[in-house]
Amino acid sequence: MGEPDDETVVRTAAEAAEGVVFAHYRQSDVRDLDVTVTFEEGVLDVDVYLNAPDAEDGADPETVADEAARAARDAVDDLFGVGGAA
Repeated sequence: MGEPDDETVVRTAAEAAEGVVFAHYRQSDVRDLDVTVTFEEGVLDVDVYLNAPDAEDGADPETVADEAARAARDAVDDLFGVGGAA
């Protein structure tokens, strides 16, 4: 099986990031969410902007945005079979 195409990489990363955000917040509580993912020449860039109130679980938006970006990168690593348990 070949490597995933750029569109699959971007979609996988964006879905992972959004999944983390909406695990912490109800969609109606999120004032603004911008997940920007680029994948060019094998380089992944993920930027997550989140405007939402502090979550009921105590997480603040900046922490959740950082967690979402990490989850996006991890999801792409999984897609390529990088890292994980040996």
